[in-house]
Amino acid sequence: MAEITAAMVKELRERTDAGMMDCKNALKECDGDMEKAVTYLREKGLAKAAKKADRVAAEGLIGVKVSDKAASLIEINSETDFVAKNEQFISLVNKSVEQVQSTKVASVDELLNTQIDGAKFEDYLKTQIATIGENLVIRRFTTLDANEKEALNGYIHNGRVGVIIKASFENSDNKTKVEEFLKQLCMHIAAMKPSVLSYKDLDLAFVEAEFTALCAELEKENEELVRLGKPLNKIPKFASRLQITDEVLKQAEEDIKAELKAQNKPEQIWDKIIPGQMARFLVDNSILDTRLTLMGQLYVMDDKKTVEQVVADKSAELKDNITIECFVRYEVGEGIEKKSEDFAAEVAAQMGN
Repeated sequence: MAEITAAMVKELRERTDAGMMDCKNALKECDGDMEKAVTYLREKGLAKAAKKADRVAAEGLIGVKVSDKAASLIEINSETDFVAKNEQFISLVNKSVEQVQSTKVASVDELLNTQIDGAKFEDYLKTQIATIGENLVIRRFTTLDANEKEALNGYIHNGRVGVIIKASFENSDNKTKVEEFLKQLCMHIAAMKPSVLSYKDLDLAFVEAEFTALCAELEKENEELVRLGKPLNKIPKFASRLQITDEVLKQAEEDIKAELKAQNKPEQIWDKIIPGQMARFLVDNSILDTRLTLMGQLYVMDDKKTVEQVVADKSAELKDNITIECFVRYEVGEGIEKKSEDFAAEVAAQMGN
């Protein structure tokens, strides 16, 4: 059996919020395998989703550039947050995202081989590194292009979170209003961190695995709610609309009708009750959509509606058909885990790739 060290227990606890002994036991059960231990704790209802993104060592800035036909997003890493406040570094980020958009490059290698201010971009970057005094890494970038019936917008929060978004519409007169609406959605995305656009973008195997963990999580919470004498969580039958077929919806409606009949509710008022209860059924059985998908999340500016409903309302208001096509969200350092305090070496390693 693998040796379970205090450092391993500490790391697992940081990733899951589970208790110290629960983490130790999980590591023992999983023979020291960290990822299996995370899954083990979640399936036992002892942990939330893994919090890798909370444990990053990377510093740097996000840059956003939005023009009429393109929106670009870039992340450039630095060694320290002090340098991230440097005016020259801020200028580098802004010039880099403009370069990405104007040259339409698709990779870092392509960007490094472009020309800027009469020099190769790679040489320009090296000059900036020498002047600023830290290793800097262009980690990633992306650009969304739009035609005349598509609108773009972007948003940057404190230089560390950036979002760009694209939507289609039909009435050309609405372009400015759609762009303004997209700005609000960008702020929502920045705050609420959706992973994908819609439940249709989720993988069924992933949803089924998360459903097991979700039920365990809610059941564990119910143990505490019982102790406090508070209403219990309803344990769902599904985690996402991806799992809810036409047959499931038909059965849910039949169940509601049977319950109304058992309650002696007059049939002439059923049509007023059923739509609300069907909507409640969908909400109760799509918790994963609410957590992970933009369209399924409750809108930060009106938490009684999902983003999907808000988009539909805006379409009706403008007498148009607005469709959110895609979005991209970057947060400085997300996915770069803190292996040691020596982030300088990590940046150097990136530069060597």
